[in-house]
Amino acid sequence: MKPTDAYADLLRLNRPVVETREAATRLGLSVPAASQQLRSLERSGIVRRLRRGLWLLRPDTEPFALPAYLTAPYPAYVSLWSALARHAMIEQVPRQVYVASLARTQQVRTSIGDFSIHHLAPDLFGGYAQSDEGGHLAVPEKALFDTIYVLTPRGGQIRLPELELPEDFDERQLDEWTRRIHRPRLRTMVSRALTAALRRAARP
Repeated sequence: MKPTDAYADLLRLNRPVVETREAATRLGLSVPAASQQLRSLERSGIVRRLRRGLWLLRPDTEPFALPAYLTAPYPAYVSLWSALARHAMIEQVPRQVYVASLARTQQVRTSIGDFSIHHLAPDLFGGYAQSDEGGHLAVPEKALFDTIYVLTPRGGQIRLPELELPEDFDERQLDEWTRRIHRPRLRTMVSRALTAALRRAARP
């Protein structure tokens, strides 16, 4: 099979990322043969190796579309500082993409950027919508909650000096998410940190 024919077949999966084993199954090849085809396509600049065993079929894919592929089979969405920046709630755009997931907390390095993945309990996973890039992005309220929730156990004072709330920001959603925290002490700490952040935040 020609590499270009293999690429056309992989595109019919209608997804930007494929694992080597998935490609082998799709193309009816052994895993080594599929890997060889993908490497040939990479040398031609058609595909891009994200990391071991994972390939980007569309090199122009935005990083925000990738988290769920990096944490599979666990779901994920862009959140924390990355989502705050996307919603124009903070000015500084982080260098890496921050992700909330049911997967374990980990740092993932890829050929198109680094991803900081933070584990959330199932009861706290949610509060996201479809992003422009085709992935999932935390809504403003959940982006703030996730940021505070992840930072709180580390201790020290949490500062978001440039935080600016959108006009339609719904503080009640913060209360709803906070009530889902099972540990009473952590729930109290997060509630206090959110109250302090809201008090200092700029409003329209």
